[in-house]
Amino acid sequence: MLQLGDGLVLFSAVFLVVLLGTRSAIWPAVLTASLWLFLAVFRFPQVPSDRARQLLRPGSRAAVAHRGGGHDAPENTIAAIRTASENGATGVELDLEFTADGVPILMHDETVDRTTNGSGPLKKMLFSEVRKLDAAAKHRFSERFRGERVPTLQEAVEECIKHQLTIYFDVKGHPEEAAAALKELFRKFPVLYNTSIVCSFEPKVIYRMRQAEPDVLTALTHRPWSLSHFGDGTPRFSSALKHHWMQVLDVLLDWAHHHLLWHLCGISAFLVQKNFISPDYVQYWAARGVEVVGWTVNTAVEKQYYQQTLKINYITDSLIEDCEPHY
Repeated sequence: MLQLGDGLVLFSAVFLVVLLGTRSAIWPAVLTASLWLFLAVFRFPQVPSDRARQLLRPGSRAAVAHRGGGHDAPENTIAAIRTASENGATGVELDLEFTADGVPILMHDETVDRTTNGSGPLKKMLFSEVRKLDAAAKHRFSERFRGERVPTLQEAVEECIKHQLTIYFDVKGHPEEAAAALKELFRKFPVLYNTSIVCSFEPKVIYRMRQAEPDVLTALTHRPWSLSHFGDGTPRFSSALKHHWMQVLDVLLDWAHHHLLWHLCGISAFLVQKNFISPDYVQYWAARGVEVVGWTVNTAVEKQYYQQTLKINYITDSLIEDCEPHY
């Protein structure tokens, strides 16, 4: 349920903005009432909180391997899933992408250049072409994992089920295709309803997923200032005008995430970049029935803080040593 404070902030903001723009009380009232009606009709209720807690708070150690644990093994591969399990992960975060012929695979980027010995955009490559690539070619342990292939989504899911790992499906885009592919998997492997969660930076992806399969646990992923800055804090754009415009959009997006979109999508969790999480922030979301998960937590000191102080799940690039974070 939308918290009273959130509702007052949301509807008051809409009313005041429209009032200032129109100088009339009629249009603000109409638009505010329309927004309330829209939320009442089109929002999705949260999945029961006990299911969410079972998945997102599995015990004293709640370490999820980022991209399957890309520091310890080639990211988004079967080898990464196995290695994560061996190293004590409770779950894995896997990136969903599609080849030109519509095959759902594991891949973080839109191209194969960074992680494989191939080159080119995924949208122009058939699965048969992607399958021939060495997914370990650019990894620091390339010799150990030589010949590792890019797996299909189903192959990765089967491997996770075998190792009893929870799965964070990170969907990069393609709302319709992703929802259809995941829905098919959930029907084929019902255990996923209680052992996985679908995550995305794009609210449209999450909303479409809830439309396709309302019982699936979902999460919005968020990093403040993501439109105007890269993960390391450097500006995305050299143009001052474009940079400041994106900062304005960042503020609006942050507000929408915290006051509107989470409620509309009925999410169970909020995945947030680690630098923006505090005990108060965790409590803010707890009051709304939403679990917080931090990423990417890559040092022993940070992991201890998450386990002992914040007592929440975290996503990490390595289960065995400190390393630099990937964003």
